[in-house]
This record gives sequence, C-alpha cells and structure tokens, in this order.
Amino acid sequence: MPTTLITGGAGFIGSHLCKFLLEKGHTVIAMDNLSTGNYNNIQPLRSNRELFYEYHDVSKEIDSWITNIDIDFILHFASPASPVDYQKIPIQTLQAGSLGTFNTLNLALSKKAKYVLASTSEIYGDPSINPQPESYYGNVNSIGIRSCYDESKRFAEALTMAYHRVHKLDTKIARIFNTFGEKMRKNDGRVIPNFITQALKNEPITIYGDGNQTRSFCYISDLIEGIYKLMMSDVNEPINLGNPEEHTVLEIAQIIKGVTTSKSNIIFKKLPEDDPHMRCPDITRAKKELKWEPKVKLTDGITKTAEWFKYAS
Repeated sequence: MPTTLITGGAGFIGSHLCKFLLEKGHTVIAMDNLSTGNYNNIQPLRSNRELFYEYHDVSKEIDSWITNIDIDFILHFASPASPVDYQKIPIQTLQAGSLGTFNTLNLALSKKAKYVLASTSEIYGDPSINPQPESYYGNVNSIGIRSCYDESKRFAEALTMAYHRVHKLDTKIARIFNTFGEKMRKNDGRVIPNFITQALKNEPITIYGDGNQTRSFCYISDLIEGIYKLMMSDVNEPINLGNPEEHTVLEIAQIIKGVTTSKSNIIFKKLPEDDPHMRCPDITRAKKELKWEPKVKLTDGITKTAEWFKYAS
C-alpha cells in the first residue's frame, strides 16, 4: 500500500485528508506542530494502525526516521490559513511556506515521491477580474498585513515549479479557495465559522464592510475529492479547486441565520486592510483535466457544519 506524508495533518483540511487516504488504503504519516492544528482532529483515527503522528515543525530539518522509510506521496499542507492566525504569527507563516516547502521538496526528491502543494486563492490578492483563472497573475500587496501568507504561497509555488523543471519532480499545485466544514475551529476567524458561532449563541453576526463583497465556498468533502484527483493526475500546472457559485457575505449571513434559526442581528464593521472584494474560482481546468467539480449545495454543507459546531468544544 502507498505511504503518504501529510504536513499539517492535524489541521482542518489535513485531518480530512488523513481520514480519506486511510480509507483508500494508504499508510499515513500526519506531521504537525499544532500551532494551529488540533490533535483531537486525528485522535479518532489513531485506532487505525496505518496512521502515524509526528509532532514536528516542518520548517525545521525533518526527523531521520521519516527520511529512512519509503514515501510515495508528500502533501504539504502545513501553514496557518486564517488571517487571525497568520497575522498573529507572520514569521512562522513565512517559514512554513519557504523553509517548509524547501524541506518537503527535498524529501520528495530523495524519495522520488509525488508532491502536492497546498496553495491558495490568496495568491490572486484583491483581484481585478472575476472569476479568477489560473492564468491571472494577481493583485497583491507584497508588504501588507496579509502578505506573510500571500507571498509565502507565491514563493512556495515558484519553488515547487523550479523543482519540477530542474529536477523533473512530479509536482502538483492546488490553489484552494474558501473551504468549510466539520473540524474548523470556532475561533478560526473566517466567515462561516464566525457566523455559525455567533448565530448559535444568538450574538450579533459581524460583517466587515458593507457585506456586498463576494465569496464562493466549497464544502470539505468536495475539496478532498478534488485534491485526491489532482494527486493521482498527470497535471503539473497550478489548478483552482473551489466552488464557482458566488454569494455576497451578507447572503451567507442570512443563510446561516435561517439554517440555525438564530435570533442574531447583523451588524457591520470596518473592512480590514487588503480584504479582497471578490473571490471566485474559474474551475474550467479542473473540470477538463480532473473531471472534477463540487457537488454539495451550500445550504446542505452549512447545515452539516452548524450541526457539528453545536457539539464542538
């Protein structure tokens, strides 16, 4: 059976990948330093003898026991991904995207492993075109408060493509758009967990800006399927993974109010610096190359997520 290393394996997306790949028959090594991940995300999987956990900061030299075993796939998903997190630890975020990518690429090279980089829609910055295709170069403030994340991912993409071109390493780049679902943290800071947490408590739902900025949200099971199809494909160019169905932030708040039957009021606050006014993927390439597109309806995904949040600690 294949052996797969997932950095950030105890995080939101990483832990779902662990479960998915274990079910596919992989031996999985989940590496995480728990700076934003949560060990409880993978605790229920520990009864599976094919899951191994390694507490480690990927920006540091990777432990020798991992370098001494055969690895078929490396999925580099270690990085803070919420503005709340990466603005709190910007240097560590830059290290995960730079040194972490360098370390995992070198490991993939030594193992002749397939490599998947978790990139982000944030590399497009505050886009001037909508939806955003992979060919769009972006509109990014390289020294703004979000730049630690944006630029770390842009560098990670450049480094990954350099290893592909120079060393012929089989690399894949997933540009992940807004994703939501079970195992997100209540204090994650992003739109859906924020709104659900506030709605369940009947607290005011806080919208930053006028609420007319748009987002598109992909449910976690759809994203995981897309990552797996990319992982098993021959595609080496960056590929958008997300849901092209676009909604205003105000619409999202109203949907969540309805799903949770909340009595919350909606309030408005100042829009943060460099917050994108629109975010929507062009998934033409994913449809063509991966035969993939999202299936879960937004309201169905929000209903499942809200139900999980009711009992999450």
